[in-house]
Amino acid sequence: MQIFGSILIVVLSGGLVQAGAPLTADQFDRYTQGRTLFYGFDGVPYGVERYLPGRRVIWSFLDGQCQDGEWYPQADQICFVYDEIGTPQCWQFSVGDSGLIAQFDGDPEATELYEAEELGEEMLCLGPKIGV
Repeated sequence: MQIFGSILIVVLSGGLVQAGAPLTADQFDRYTQGRTLFYGFDGVPYGVERYLPGRRVIWSFLDGQCQDGEWYPQADQICFVYDEIGTPQCWQFSVGDSGLIAQFDGDPEATELYEAEELGEEMLCLGPKIGV
């Protein structure tokens, strides 16, 4: 899988974002709102997230199981809380040469996700599990 785009600096209303600088909550919102972004890790697809108005999101590990959630800023990180996972998942977002970069918990040794190329696929969310 190739990484999406080639962005050195991004202009968002409200200011210029230099490559590698953590995005503020407003910059993150402007970059993501209304978009569905696919993320990769170590060159393979990792997950997809749809960014909705009001800081609402829908996340999937590309398995058809979707998690509704919301995000909020905390220091220089963006934290996500999903309906079925109560523990916040905090990431530091920046824009690099290949697009959006998400560093888990702002730790350079932790998981780093990249905005992946457009896969030409819609986000797949299967219905709720029904059974006995």
